[in-house]
Parts: sequence; structure tokens; C-alpha cells
Amino acid sequence: MTETLFGGPTLPPAYPERAAWGTAPKLRAWQQQALDLYLANSPRDFLAVATPGAGKTTFALRIASTLIDSGAVNRVTIVAPTDHLKRQWADAAAKVGIAIDPNFKNSDGQHGRGFIGVAVTYAQVASKPMLHRAKTEAARTLVILDEIHHGGEALSWGDGLREAFDPAVRRLSLTGTPFRSDTSPIPFVEYAEDRDGIRRSKADYTYGYGNALRDHVVRPVMFMAYSGQMRWRTSAGEEMAASLGEAAVTKDITSHAWRTALNPAGEWIPAVLAGADKRLSEVRRTVPDAGGLVIATDHEDARAYAGQLKKITGESPTVILSDDAKASSKIEEFSAGDKRWMVAVRMVSEGVDVPRLSVGVYATSTSTPLFFAQAVGRFVRARKRGETASVFLPSVPQLMALANSMEMERDHALDRPEKEDGDGLFNPEDSLMEEANREDKASDSLTKGKFEALDSQASFDRVLFDGGEFGTGGEVGSDDEMDFLGIPGLLDAEQVGTLLRQRQHEQLNRKNRKAPAAESQAPAVPDHRMLMDLRNELAKNVAAWAARTGTPHGVVHTKLRTVCGGPPVAQANEEQLQSRLRKLQDWFIGRK
Repeated sequence: MTETLFGGPTLPPAYPERAAWGTAPKLRAWQQQALDLYLANSPRDFLAVATPGAGKTTFALRIASTLIDSGAVNRVTIVAPTDHLKRQWADAAAKVGIAIDPNFKNSDGQHGRGFIGVAVTYAQVASKPMLHRAKTEAARTLVILDEIHHGGEALSWGDGLREAFDPAVRRLSLTGTPFRSDTSPIPFVEYAEDRDGIRRSKADYTYGYGNALRDHVVRPVMFMAYSGQMRWRTSAGEEMAASLGEAAVTKDITSHAWRTALNPAGEWIPAVLAGADKRLSEVRRTVPDAGGLVIATDHEDARAYAGQLKKITGESPTVILSDDAKASSKIEEFSAGDKRWMVAVRMVSEGVDVPRLSVGVYATSTSTPLFFAQAVGRFVRARKRGETASVFLPSVPQLMALANSMEMERDHALDRPEKEDGDGLFNPEDSLMEEANREDKASDSLTKGKFEALDSQASFDRVLFDGGEFGTGGEVGSDDEMDFLGIPGLLDAEQVGTLLRQRQHEQLNRKNRKAPAAESQAPAVPDHRMLMDLRNELAKNVAAWAARTGTPHGVVHTKLRTVCGGPPVAQANEEQLQSRLRKLQDWFIGRK
């Protein structure tokens, strides 16, 4: 292994302990392809979009090492969203012989002796752009912009980055989520006009979640959705009740039911935490150091959730609060240890590398695509083939849509209205950094009037995986819930899909066996509640298949009628509806 100008080893092909299954000791295929493309073109600007957990840091450091060794650059500046990520980058760079100073302050003027460059935050650059411009001009500088979507945070941020790094000889931009929820342009990113006249970000290399899953670079993610009955009192003193995720209710009712579910004083959160801990115990049978993460909305909730986890497990979880000076060291200690649970207030949602996280609880009311993708990204890093991820979440439409579109690749679009559109996916944040780090007391829409959560009950709803939905619902602690909580912790994506299909089939058979024998005697009276439940279940699965294949809902229903026979959904009996459900599940498995 050769030596660098600082006496350390050059970047190895891949970190063996972090490489994808079967790829050590060489770069992952996508990293090698992107590197070859970069070296062939030697571009001044290069945007690499790779799903969270795919290994963007390894790719970027290989480029940095190559450029340093060739003499193309003699200084490196790394820009990251948070202080913790600055240190994480510096630690990774040190392992490959690149000395980066993460403690540089704007007031220092120069970085410490013996370092080839610095790691700074976006806010740090924006506050003193001319200082960073002078440092950039003083050497042949490579700028690595980690999670570059933060660069469009505000006009001052974007202008600051352009001012500071315009003189750089090379700029490498990285992101796992190339879309933003607003239309602020991202510096140093190329935009190209599509057929509809909309300018969209153009990546030089893209490696999406679907490809990473097929390559065993990331884990398959099962979303464990929980519903239940909620009761609250409005600001007018009126008592309201609704089922979490219930169809045909207003956004306000959905928001209030969601908030009631997350209230630590209710029964929903303790039940979901207990289910998540059972899932973690199952995973730890085959992955002994597997850990869990609860993402909370604010400090008060985080402490309350931690107390409930201690009652459930007998072990105090690690609590990460945004105002805790020891937050970074706590994250590092948790990552290196084998404790079961960590509870955080949003700040562990982006970029933070804790590879052993396998089970998550999404206990926050944030529903932007950017935050959701980054949060789920904390659980998908694969260390060896077969590791799975499980994320527990409230069964509300916004999150169900995001979970069902995990494999959807988006680009950042400039020419669209900044207001929320019909599908609710583009909801501009006030501040992306605040989304990632700050304590969020509650969304403005929920705090305009007084609100009192009265009671919450949890029930298992279904499992979402690879665009499909599995399970027939069930009480907490029931066999219907345990069928899915007890899925083995080491399975590849195809095995997960097959096992989910089997569990779904077993549940349907179990329900059929429980039907009273008297139903076959005398003229049967249709059970309108059961028929409605089956129609709703069929509608959910049809919607998932339509989203997966891009086929209109009506076409899917027509195809099912052709294959299975029978009248339209509204006139179909129980047997006919179940037949169509089984056929849909066959399609999902067959598509794998």
C-alpha cells in the first residue's frame, strides 16, 4: 500500500467492515463505475446521487485521494450539514491518510498545521464566505459538498456557497435525496429542461435504492404500520374520536389523531414501542448487536419515550438531544456498543452513520419526503447479506404514500408552484437545517388552538414492503401481529417478499376457519362489515400495485375481474374479494 504526503496509507479499495456483501476488498460496483466516469472526464463539477447507506463517503474519499496523489489538488474542504458530520468525515478521512481538521473556526483564519484541509458546516461558510473564498483561492482546492441539497437552504446560503467556492478547481457534490421541497436552486448543480418545460436537477451519476437493494448494498425495509382509536378535545371543548389513518376524514382530523397517537400519556406509543422491541429481540437472534432508534418530535416526548423503553426492556436507552454538548460522543458510543435503543430528536435523521441500527420507530409528525427519506436512510446500511430493516410508523396517508414509494427516484424541480400540490408531497420546509436538527414543539397547524389528547389505543394494521401491503390487521399481542414481528432477522429481499406472502395467506385461512359453521346453513346474510373491510383492503392493494406499475386503478380492477371472474367490487362477495386479494399478492411476488 503506498503512502500519501502525510505518511498515512492511501484509500483502500473499500473498508472491509463496511463493504457490500461479497465485494471486499474492492470498490462496490457503483463506486467503481462512478469513479471511472469521473476520471475519464475530469470534470470541475460532479454530482453523485446515491441512496443513503450506499457508500458516498468512501467514493468521495477515493476521488480525494486520487486527486491528491496526482497533484491535481493540494487542499480539501468538506462541507457538511452538522458539526457531528464534520467529525464523522474527519474520522473517515483519517483512516485513509487524509488529514482533515473538523475543529476549524472562522475566527481561526487558518487550519491547524499538518492538515491538508478542513471540514465545515454550510452555516459556517454562509456566515463568512469571503474567508472561505480566500482559503479556496490560496490553493488548488477540492470542495466536497455533502448533502448538497442543503445548499439551496436560503438565498444567503446559496449565494455564500457560490461566493466561497467559485474559485475551486474541483467540486464534488453528494446527496442521497436530490429533491427539495422548495424551488431554491442548488449551487453548482446543473438543471436541464424536460418535455414539460420544467427544469430539473441533472446528476452525473445516480445509484438509487432499488439498484442498491438488488446489489445487496442496502437492506430491504419492512414498514410496520399501526392504527388504532384516538380521542381528543378540540380548542372549542368538543370531544372528537377517529381511527388513525381512517379514510374519508379531513386533514385536520388526521393531524389531530396522529398527534394523539404520539402523546406519551396514551397507550398507542407504549404498545408500538413494545412491538418494536419484540421485533428487535427477533433480529438480535441472528444479529446480536442490532440496535433500535426512536425519532421523536421534541425533547419532552423523547424523555418520555426513553422512560417507557426502560420499563419495557429494563435498560436505559441512549437519549440524544439537540442542545446536549455530548450528543456526538453519545452517538459514537452507541454506535460502537451493543445497547438496544437510542432515542433522538430528529438530529440523527441525516448522514449519521450507525450501521447496526436495524429497527426504527418513526414517532414524529414530520411528513416531508426529504425528512422521511433521510430518516429511513439511518436503517438501510447493509453490513452483510441478509440483514433486514424494520420501521414502525403511524398508519396515516402521508407516511403510507412515502413508504410505498421508497424506490421512487426524484430530481429537484425548479419550475413548479411552491405551495403544496395535490399529492401533498411538496410541502416547503421553513428550514432544512431546522428539520434535521432543531427541537420541533409541534407543527403550526396543530398549535393555533388549545388541544388535549384524551386517549389512544393501538392496533396492528399492516406491513408495507416493496410497494405491496400485507396482513389483515389485528390486536396488539395477537398472532396476527406476531406473524410479522417474528420474521427472521436475516433474509434477502426475495425471501422477505415470499415470507410476507405466506404469512398473509395463513392469516386469510385462519380467518376463514374461524367463520361459524352456521354460515353454510340456511340462506346466509352477508356480513356488510366484513365486505367493507375486504373492499378497503383490496383498494389499498390495488393502489399499491397501480403506484408500483404506473397502471391506472380502473385497469387493475378490470384485469382482476378478468382473471378471477365475478362482478364489480361493489357487488362481489367475500370469496370473490379474497380471490382478487390473493391474485394481487401473487403478482407482487412474481414481480420480484
